[in-house]
Amino acid sequence: MAETVLKEYKDVIGSLELIPSSGGVFEVTLDGELVFSKKRENRFPEPEEITSRVEARRNGG
Repeated sequence: MAETVLKEYKDVIGSLELIPSSGGVFEVTLDGELVFSKKRENRFPEPEEITSRVEARRNGG
């Protein structure tokens, strides 16, 4: 997952932080805003879902 984000945004990303957790938590935030939460959606994201959501946030959506 992190590799996909880094590949897609290698020219614009300032940093990417992976924080180990427990209990099945998997969350992605962008500038402090939640982009995806496995706990909330009760599933892992589809392969390109994270990059789609990041792009939507970057474009004001």
